[in-house]
Formats: sequence, C-alpha cells, structure tokens
Amino acid sequence: MADENGLDRREVVARLLAPRDRALVITGLGSATYDVAAAGDHDRNFYLWGAMGGAAVMGLGLALAQPDVPVIVVTGDGEMLMGLSSFATIAQQLPGNLTVVVLDNGLYGETGRQKTHVASGTDLASVAKACGIADAMTVRTMADVDRLAARAHSIADSPHVAVVKISTQEYQRVIPVRDGAYARARTRLALGLTAD
Repeated sequence: MADENGLDRREVVARLLAPRDRALVITGLGSATYDVAAAGDHDRNFYLWGAMGGAAVMGLGLALAQPDVPVIVVTGDGEMLMGLSSFATIAQQLPGNLTVVVLDNGLYGETGRQKTHVASGTDLASVAKACGIADAMTVRTMADVDRLAARAHSIADSPHVAVVKISTQEYQRVIPVRDGAYARARTRLALGLTAD
C-alpha cells in the first residue's frame, strides 16, 4: 500500500523478507531494525545498534566471508548518508550476494525527524551508480518490491542497491535483542560456525 509520500515501510520489509531461507539480514539503526524485527525475529538477523553509517560495510564484510549466502542490508536514508563511502568500497569488491536496501523517507527518524539531504535532492541510487555499482535503482511500487525480494534472496554477478521510497508514517517500535555478544553468537551458529 502506498500513500502520497511513498510505500508503507512495514509492508515493504515484510514482503522483502517473505521468501526468507538462508539470507543474512543486517539492519541499520532505528526504524530499519524495528521493521525487520516486526517482520519476525530470525537467527540470521543481525541488528546493528548504534553504529550509524556502518550497516552497508558490515554487510559487505559478511558477503565476502560467506559468498554462497545472500546478504541483505536494510537501512535508512539517514544512516546511508552517514556511510556514503560504503558504496565506493562495495564497488571495489562487487560481491554478487550483497543487496543494500535503503528505506528512504527523507527523514532522520531517530533524532527528531529532521529532513535528510535526499529531501532536497541527493539521489542515493545515482550516488551508488557513480561509485561503480551498476545495479542500483529507485523502487516506488510493491511490484518492484516483489522483484527486489527475488533478487535479494539470490546470488548474482554483482551487488544490488535499491532505494525504496517509503512514507513518513511512524510505527510502534518493535525492539529485538540488544545484546551484541548474543546476536553475534546466534548468527555464527546459524551459519554453522562456532559461537566464539
């Protein structure tokens, strides 16, 4: 469902994660974390608390370490703006199992809903392309979200960036596990590794 400002972010994330099988999901801080948790906690979810700007590069590291596992980063436009250089670093490695999904409502939701730079013209998909990620797009329909979900849960020849235009609607926070050591151990175990 869309309103005049964009797609319903909870519906977008639920649809994105619906085909869930082996994918690792890394979340940026704030709403992206709450939305992924609302779609259902999972041993392969890693909620990145308090590391603004770090979600995409953490996803890159996991994609390189686990090349046969789809890695999906779900983050917001404010968090992605903080880590714009991530696009250039991802373009140097080009992992085909990495998808970066940017939920773009043009606001910094965690600090008072101030407008981000995308609200006044910065185009994150174009920035990703300029950095060397050829497969970057802006998503405005649920049909495009369905195609994105299929792409995100597969392995391709190059990384994918999708900037999803969402509404500014706020939702009740769904707070997942906040214990970093526990989250790390459960993700490692879900990948068949030791907890240490």
